[in-house]
Amino acid sequence: MDTGGPLHVRGHHVFQRHFDRLVMLSDGVFAIAMTLSAVELRPETPPGASLAQVWTAPLLTYFLSFFIIGGVWIHHRRALAHLRAVDLPLTLLTLLLLSLVALTPVVIRVMLSGDFAGTPQGMLLYALSLAAIYACLGVSWGYAAFVADLAPDVPRTRAWSWLMQEGFVTALFGALALYSLHMKIPAVLMTLIAVVGRVFSARLENAAKREEQAIAQESADPRQ
Repeated sequence: MDTGGPLHVRGHHVFQRHFDRLVMLSDGVFAIAMTLSAVELRPETPPGASLAQVWTAPLLTYFLSFFIIGGVWIHHRRALAHLRAVDLPLTLLTLLLLSLVALTPVVIRVMLSGDFAGTPQGMLLYALSLAAIYACLGVSWGYAAFVADLAPDVPRTRAWSWLMQEGFVTALFGALALYSLHMKIPAVLMTLIAVVGRVFSARLENAAKREEQAIAQESADPRQ
């Protein structure tokens, strides 16, 4: 019944609108970045080159870019799926992440073709770009889970596990950047740190699964 008075927007409706717009923007940027991976296919046809020689580098660029962006999207989707709310800092972190994702096809093309193909400079650009993306993922999840408490339904053990997963990938690309700068010993040390962190992450994930199984068994036990 229309009372003629002003209609007030409830708090959870406001959150849902903010959240939906953030998800739509994120999916749109990821989709465009993946599409640009195909747009960047520009094979050069030198005289006498075979079909395989012409298309190997462009297709490698395409598939590498597509699956790297897809992997970032999977991690980002997982984080968004567990949020109860979004706020301004998380929105700004997401915008930073999306700006880096949008550059990924160009970065990979520079690394695999052109003047920087096969050079340490190209590898450094690639490693720093991917390290920045996963560092941004980690900071976003760390802020949402531990600072702003935007994902209260995720157990702390699992939240730490996911944060350490992002740190693991960040450290690996950081090690690759150090290696491209001919800093081999720091690169090896960072790789070892990344592996140790990944082991702890797997243990935390297993602990979270055991906790969930114990809770489920208690709930299903009629004697409880």
